Amino acid sequence: MTITGVIPARYASTRLPGKPLLIIKGKPMIQRVYEQTLKSKLINRVIVATDDIRIHESVKNFGGESVMTSAKHNSGTDRIYEAVKKIKCDIVVNIQGDEPFIDPVNIDKAILPLLKDKSFNVSTLAIRIKDLAGLNDINKVKVVLDKNNYALYFSRNVIPFDMKFTSEEKNSLNKIKYYKHIGLYVFRKEYLKKFTSMKKSFLERTENLEQLRILESGEKIKVTITRKDSFSVDTYEDLKSIKRLC
Repeated sequence: MTITGVIPARYASTRLPGKPLLIIKGKPMIQRVYEQTLKSKLINRVIVATDDIRIHESVKNFGGESVMTSAKHNSGTDRIYEAVKKIKCDIVVNIQGDEPFIDPVNIDKAILPLLKDKSFNVSTLAIRIKDLAGLNDINKVKVVLDKNNYALYFSRNVIPFDMKFTSEEKNSLNKIKYYKHIGLYVFRKEYLKKFTSMKKSFLERTENLEQLRILESGEKIKVTITRKDSFSVDTYEDLKSIKRLC
């Protein structure tokens, strides 16, 4: 079973332009993501998929593998499929390019379900929400699970909604297990091809969440619960915060 990790990276971020090349403790962010991904025990090959020559050259300079992709892609998933469609592999891991200290153990936790069970095609991660700020933040996507840890729904809103307590009350956190989705996806390559050929779904457009296209099509997403969060860099404040953690 051959597993390829792909890190989509674009220069034109709205909130933080050029963020893959921002220096964090002496290294570009994209290099830190790449090196963390290499620590995975299950991934056989790591590729950066980019539409920007500056990122492409940076990856080559630190000895990584990079491929140039179209600048017309609407999502990182589309970019990833272009990068792997001519590569021989069975499983493709979508690793976010803005998580410079992603835990390689988390990567392997997300991959394992597809190695153990051939009945589904997509897996991802989630972590329990333990603070009200995280619960009410629309940028932190929530996921509800069934008894077998398959995703029932993803939302930017608070789900499940507790009729007894509002989302401002700590009692709600004590009574209900809320989970934040961690945006690391593992696909069987053949399903990734199918997924990228689908049109955007109604729920996907409504919530602006790509994974809802999968659920709306009737496909299952297996979710592994982790205790280790992954910090993403989306703003200059995030960048300052992560530099303080180094």
